[in-house]
Amino acid sequence: MTKSDSVIIIPTYNEKENIERMIRTLLALEHSFDVLVVDDGSPDGTAAIVKSLQTEFADRVFLIERSGKLGLGTAYIAGFKWALKAGYEYIFEMDADFSHNPDDVPRLYKACALDGADLSIGSRYVTGVNVVNWPMGRVLMSYFASKYVRMVTGLPVYDTTAGFNCYRRSVLETIDLDAIRFKGYAFQIEMKFVTHKCGFTIKEVPVIFVNRVLGVSKMSGGIFSEAFFGVISLKIGSWFKRYPQKAK
Repeated sequence: MTKSDSVIIIPTYNEKENIERMIRTLLALEHSFDVLVVDDGSPDGTAAIVKSLQTEFADRVFLIERSGKLGLGTAYIAGFKWALKAGYEYIFEMDADFSHNPDDVPRLYKACALDGADLSIGSRYVTGVNVVNWPMGRVLMSYFASKYVRMVTGLPVYDTTAGFNCYRRSVLETIDLDAIRFKGYAFQIEMKFVTHKCGFTIKEVPVIFVNRVLGVSKMSGGIFSEAFFGVISLKIGSWFKRYPQKAK
């Protein structure tokens, strides 16, 4: 069997209602995408479900088990390092709860593999506000948080906190992953900011974000506070830092 050039990293904590259906849906896509689940010690048995799927899809489903809730950012960093070591060319970030539509994965892949982007973003805001079933207060908070980040940092991205992304391996090889500071959802802002500072091409692909139906959201006010205040230190820090540049 030919090895896939792509892996989708899914961080999980208590996603037993969603994880099997998500993995099976991703594996059924026309292009071959492998799946890596990074589970933070889910007490609901999420990891056990993934392990059962590994017996059926031994060469396509992988699992990193961690001892507890160590943060979204550290989960992705662990996944990135694993994916680079495994030799994947395109490395995705995606939620388990179907807020990101699996049918959009090939569109993010195309933006990088065929259209030349180094980072493609499944963007809720590049063509307006494409969010379904979120309370209005949460929509406004998310939308204006992204506008605030864009204004403070100069980052040319409309959906700065998007968690549905595809990186070329060259991006993750260039960035010093151990120097990424944020652990929560501000991690997404920092990764995009550093990608831009390193001279990589970013493309936003419009998607529709649908609020989860099953399971419990991990969002909190503290997440937005981290993003709100963290971007100021991110911007100020960039004045005194030299970023490695994309190879010509």
